Amino acid sequence: MLIKALRMTLYPGQADEYRRRHDALWPELSKALADAGIEEYRIFLDPHSHHLFAIMAMRDDHQVDQLSELPVMQRWWAYMADIMETEHDHSPVSVPLDEVFAFLPGGQPCK
Repeated sequence: MLIKALRMTLYPGQADEYRRRHDALWPELSKALADAGIEEYRIFLDPHSHHLFAIMAMRDDHQVDQLSELPVMQRWWAYMADIMETEHDHSPVSVPLDEVFAFLPGGQPCK
């Protein structure tokens, strides 16, 4: 399983709206994420900096890079563009994060 982490930025005062929209995640988007090989996706908010930290666990044969081509993904990005920093195509401004520590029970190597 592969792990990807990234940082995005929410506009101040938009935390409740961000939660509300994600609590009502569109079923077709949920299916697209699962079909792309995402097994777990969590997003955390730092309320002081407005940074969102996302952690995504993906199958080894994932196709996450192809999500941007899907109309449902493009619609979601447009839907979210008014409450967070985005690129010109409405995709979130995302900064990849480097893993500096991982713990696995039993002393298994982290990869």
